[in-house]
Amino acid sequence: MKFIVIIPARYASTRFPGKPLAILGGKTVIQRVYEQATSILPDVYVATDDERIREAVEKFGGKAVMTRNDHKSGTDRIEEAVEKIGTDADVIINIQGDEPFIQGSQILTLQRLFDSPETQIGTLGKHFEDMEAVMNPNSPKIVCDVRGFALYFSRNVIPYIRGKEYQTWMESFPYLKHLGIYAYRREVLHEVTRLPQSPLEIAESLEQLRWLENGYRIRVGLTDVETVGIDTPEDLKRAEEFLANTQQQGTW
Repeated sequence: MKFIVIIPARYASTRFPGKPLAILGGKTVIQRVYEQATSILPDVYVATDDERIREAVEKFGGKAVMTRNDHKSGTDRIEEAVEKIGTDADVIINIQGDEPFIQGSQILTLQRLFDSPETQIGTLGKHFEDMEAVMNPNSPKIVCDVRGFALYFSRNVIPYIRGKEYQTWMESFPYLKHLGIYAYRREVLHEVTRLPQSPLEIAESLEQLRWLENGYRIRVGLTDVETVGIDTPEDLKRAEEFLANTQQQGTW
């Protein structure tokens, strides 16, 4: 089975314009994401709508493909990139351009999900460490069936534990945090990018609910590695501290 990684990266971000080109530990964020991906898979491309990002990627020796600037999601941008590249890959892995700490073990976990022919889309989940984090609506939660397929994603706390104080809910259920890293079978990627927005997706502002609502099966792999996504300049400062600590400990 052949895998390819596509990293969607756009310059125009409301909360952090130009974040793929922000410097983190002496390298751009997009270079760090790219290098982490190529440590596992050789076939990696950055899909962007901005010439500055393309030039930066090619400057450090990476591969980039230009896409339209009117895409509503990273998934749509990836589909255009795949069509332009003309790849014969069986599975497309989507790593966000603001995830510089993506680990090889996480990519390998995604790959293993496709050992089963039932897996149409793969993603990752990590168990929450405290109830305060579970309550954060910016950290989507997942509930899965007994075989590891997603039943639902929500910004709200799911499931609700009846008859107990919420501070004790983690004693009753292992809440699972969704990490926004995906992999799609080639034909499935083509299909889901042609679906209209669904009611659940609009309600929760979670694109993956469109896929579930249309009957696609999303298998969830488990990871114990925390990612540090960068959405704001404050997140970049937090990422600098994380990088400095891991380098000091010799784990990076």
